[in-house]
Amino acid sequence: MTTLTMANVTAGYHAHDIVLDDVSLTVEPGRVSVVLGPNGSGKSTTLRVLTGFVTPRSGAVLLDGDDITGLDPAERLSRGIALLPQGRSVFPQLSVQDNLRLGAWQIRHDGDRLNTAVEAMFERYPSLVPLRARMAGSLSGGQARLVEFARTLITEPAVLLIDEPSVGLSPALVDEVYDEIARLKEEGRTILLVDQNVQAAVGLADEVFTLAYGRNHLSGSRDEFAGQLDQLIKTWLSL
Repeated sequence: MTTLTMANVTAGYHAHDIVLDDVSLTVEPGRVSVVLGPNGSGKSTTLRVLTGFVTPRSGAVLLDGDDITGLDPAERLSRGIALLPQGRSVFPQLSVQDNLRLGAWQIRHDGDRLNTAVEAMFERYPSLVPLRARMAGSLSGGQARLVEFARTLITEPAVLLIDEPSVGLSPALVDEVYDEIARLKEEGRTILLVDQNVQAAVGLADEVFTLAYGRNHLSGSRDEFAGQLDQLIKTWLSL
């Protein structure tokens, strides 16, 4: 089991631009941690720091206590940190099967292992089997999201980072997405979830971290947050 920690991280995108200011959080093994906050609070930047797409100006990213701050995204993926990104991210001109094979690119030189991993995802998501040869660009929103889950899970990551999984989906598809995240939780996966669907996200959370103005705000268990969500949302809307 793996612990992922962001320790006192300050980060931004330009020389004088600070998006995260001394932010810390820990994703515990086998638990669902949720990051909440108003727009512009640094939620997606937090994921980019953890996956190596943004390098902190100060602070560190630790994986089981090892400092991985200097590792690039590919190296972090090889260490088991996988991101399911916001929005539709399938490769539209490739088949469903080839989308999954791309997810397993790190084992592309081991044909037997790659094929086994792809078939395991079709077993996990049997509704994708008849779509195996279909171009991903022709899929519905719900079908594409399943492909994205399968592509992200194909190498059995130690930590799964999920960015705004309900954005742009109908309420029915949001329910399907959260059913899948609940399934992952039941399997004991280690998950860090960012979503503006506060009620759904907190409903699955073990721990909740909130950000405001790029800084740590409040943190605690799901039960500690359950009674104050409406007030938090009203506060964020006023920021």
